[in-house]
Amino acid sequence: MPKEVVVIGLLALAGFLAGGVYTTWKTAKVLAIILLVLTVLAVGGAVLWLI
Repeated sequence: MPKEVVVIGLLALAGFLAGGVYTTWKTAKVLAIILLVLTVLAVGGAVLWLI
């Protein structure tokens, strides 16, 4: 599997998680913060995978 496929998958996951952060921010801040941390980890993983 090409490494670009993994990077695209991780970025798609990050986008999905970022949408979760946006929708849960007003009602459940703790869950939104957890999702934000997971989003940052997914983006960081994608960047590291490219390097």
